[in-house]
Amino acid sequence: MAGNIKETTERIVVPILDDLGLELVDVEYVKEGKNYFLRVYIDSDKGVDLDDCAAVSEQLSEQLDNEDPINDAYYLEVSSPGAERPLKNETDLKRAVGKNVNVTTYAPVDGEKMFEGRLAGFDGDALTIEVKVKTRTRTVQVPYEKVAKARLAVII
Repeated sequence: MAGNIKETTERIVVPILDDLGLELVDVEYVKEGKNYFLRVYIDSDKGVDLDDCAAVSEQLSEQLDNEDPINDAYYLEVSSPGAERPLKNETDLKRAVGKNVNVTTYAPVDGEKMFEGRLAGFDGDALTIEVKVKTRTRTVQVPYEKVAKARLAVII
């Protein structure tokens, strides 16, 4: 059921976002306690503001009410993915080159499964991450097929 809701929401929201010059990052339909939440994460190269979220929410809410794909009462939330947004595909990774990332792998790479550092490059096959170890920097090549999760990282 949640899969159909996610797919239906994506189908409805993508044209809305295209018209507004925004892009879809993710859709979640989750139950927290007794409440259901439909969360839509949006972004753009310039970022998003409250007006963007409100415009998407208003249009999406109207279309969801018309199609009525969700049987339960739910809360609709439209927001930015935040400073540590997930990097879900090759386009996201290419856009993140030069930024700090956190990458978790399915299997160890150079004996480790978690890397945090500057994404120096992504060629479609591997991520090149510059990882700081104390005062030195080492470069790690992480095969794309081994990436379980990747997100932008705020490193202080």
